[in-house]
Amino acid sequence: MVDGTAVGRRERKKAATRAAILDAATALFLERGFDGVSVREIADKADVSPKTVFTHFPQKEALVFSDEDERHERLVAAVSGRAPGTTISDALKAHYLSEIAAMRSGPQRQILTLMEETPALIDYAEKMWFRHEGALVAAITQEFGLTEPNDEIRFYVRFALQIQLSAAHEADPESTVDAGFRLLDEGWARYHEAGDWSASG
Repeated sequence: MVDGTAVGRRERKKAATRAAILDAATALFLERGFDGVSVREIADKADVSPKTVFTHFPQKEALVFSDEDERHERLVAAVSGRAPGTTISDALKAHYLSEIAAMRSGPQRQILTLMEETPALIDYAEKMWFRHEGALVAAITQEFGLTEPNDEIRFYVRFALQIQLSAAHEADPESTVDAGFRLLDEGWARYHEAGDWSASG
């Protein structure tokens, strides 16, 4: 039997190492830019080896997006845990605007600026965002009682995710989010009102 105290100690040490790496990376990135910092420099500042950095973060870009799992959970929960009477689109609209507002305030603002100044981070962020597609498709598919997602659900999710990416770069994200979902919902409503959820896919 594994000693629970030992396991807890290892987990705390692991979390502390991860936090030290993140703190070091963030400080260096904000000081010199993402491209101006090497993984070895981050490792040296955190007093770990480059191998340890990659143990916690599979690639350098992941150091800027350490909250990917939390973002994933919040996105899916915005749909699956929305209040009764709230449409999927309205839930996503509110979630997007809340997330964008958070990114544009406080310490997160510096990270957003860093990302916008670094093409590699923009590309990584977009790829990371679409990794949430499958979970969102599954949540909507389950809600409508289907065993498999149809083409309408797949396209809805893909376009809905694209709306957030577009809005995040706009001075007036609310206008962009409203316009995107207004256009998307015109087609979405036709299938929803008709109950035609198994017509394809």
